[in-house]
Amino acid sequence: MEYQTDIEIARAANKLPIQEVGAKLGIDSADLLPYGHDKAKVSQSFINSVQENKNGKLILVTAINPTPAGEGKTTTTVGLGDGLNRIGKKAAICIREASLGPNFGMKGGAAGGGYAQVVPMEDMNLHFTGDFHAITSAHNLLSAMLDNHIYWGNEQEIDIRRVVWKRVLDMNDRALRQVNVSLGGVANGFPREAGFDITVASEVMAILCLALNLEDLQERLGAMIVAYRRDRSPVYCRDIKADGAMTVLLKDAMQPNLVQTLENNPAFVHGGPFANIAHGCNSVTATTTALKIADYVVTEAGFGADLGAEKFMNIKCRKAGIAPDVVVLVATIRAMKMNGGVAKADLGSENVDAVNAGCPNLGRHIGNLKAFGVPVVVAINHFVTDTDAEVQAIKDYVSAQGSDAILCKHWAHGGAGVEELANQVVKMADSGMANFAPTYEDDMPLFQKIETIAKRIYHADDVIADKKIRDQLKQWEDQGYGHLPICMAKTQYSFSTDPSLRGAPVGHSVPIREVRLSAGAGFVVVVCGSIMTMPGLPRVPSAENIHLNESGEIEGLF
Repeated sequence: MEYQTDIEIARAANKLPIQEVGAKLGIDSADLLPYGHDKAKVSQSFINSVQENKNGKLILVTAINPTPAGEGKTTTTVGLGDGLNRIGKKAAICIREASLGPNFGMKGGAAGGGYAQVVPMEDMNLHFTGDFHAITSAHNLLSAMLDNHIYWGNEQEIDIRRVVWKRVLDMNDRALRQVNVSLGGVANGFPREAGFDITVASEVMAILCLALNLEDLQERLGAMIVAYRRDRSPVYCRDIKADGAMTVLLKDAMQPNLVQTLENNPAFVHGGPFANIAHGCNSVTATTTALKIADYVVTEAGFGADLGAEKFMNIKCRKAGIAPDVVVLVATIRAMKMNGGVAKADLGSENVDAVNAGCPNLGRHIGNLKAFGVPVVVAINHFVTDTDAEVQAIKDYVSAQGSDAILCKHWAHGGAGVEELANQVVKMADSGMANFAPTYEDDMPLFQKIETIAKRIYHADDVIADKKIRDQLKQWEDQGYGHLPICMAKTQYSFSTDPSLRGAPVGHSVPIREVRLSAGAGFVVVVCGSIMTMPGLPRVPSAENIHLNESGEIEGLF
């Protein structure tokens, strides 16, 4: 039978009991905490037991700037993992969990597509094992305890005009971006302005994804800055005495989730910070554990390489002490044509000139990635409308950049459609070609780090920041935070801060709207242009098409 939709393919999957999937990586059933029959959490005791093992090879999958035509980064990550196992390698994949916000908003689910998917797809795109709910609850516990502290005497002398800790919700809800709280009289506290971010933008999410263990988790939570006093001195989460209870709420969420691909290969799905407003990578715990028990680990970084891959290199690798052995850069013929000026409705027609016109976006990403000292291979994610001439145009362009481009048909054929890429990745990873180096050193001043990213990654002419922002960065340096890396929050659709500016723009500037200190996560967030940390729903949200059919099955989810 031929299945037409991702969810139909996923529903027909022949899944193995999760204990059999874990056994492929040497995980005993006693070290798995099952959530049903097809998903489980890996115990901390098992993670501790493999720390002396030698690391496998790390493969990062990233992409060109996303377009409405679609690129298929997660699909390629899953397909490559299946392809590596198919050619006889012991491989695992590591991806992020899906947020309810975009699932019901713009794009639907996020578990791969076609015959390169992770299952159970419906669970992964909804409540899964409850990690996001735990993060939301832990974050908002701190919010409640903070306002309660102010209500009962404000022992820490918090200036309520300088409370910086917002609340969070795992949903796109623009109405909550800016709110007034504690209205209604003395019994409800001291009125003040506040707001909501989406859960995936929470510093708690970032900390969960960067913490090494529960002790590190609590220490990082305690170090989060929640407010300032009148003398501008910071008030930390540990001052409110919330870090212990928050750790309790996050105890199970810290354990990586194990599921499987359609071809029954192991997949770790854990954590989910966005790459346009956070650091965009799955958890350090999942990745480092996978590296100890698999020979090859395929992971991805969110959105285009200018966001996700840059943060993977400069934040995650720096914090976790890891480095990629090879980078796979995903592109599609359709996206190249959109970058070349073709309208979405006209993408089905052959247009080699438009492909060539759009390739500079691909070329800039190749150059940026190579600047990290890591070899790059391009994966052309195949669509049925692609022509041989268009595919050859990309291959020729990439060859001129000193890399190879390989046509991949994993969406239609699973691991069998990506064997050529799998063999090439193994060859590159095993060659020892990688000589990883981050974009900037720890001791570089914060504003200079921002400028370095803007000029070297975005190819901008300059960074626009008023005196207030520069003074704030200098103050953080004086307080001992100058060594922290930078987490840029900007549009994913362009190298610039203008989402409509496709291709490889030059001559643009990067305007900074605000800066936020994530002292617990260990980075400085730089908010650029009009990017929002609480998205809104589109005019026609995906939720309008999601429902249960007569058989009680979910329809419309991706």
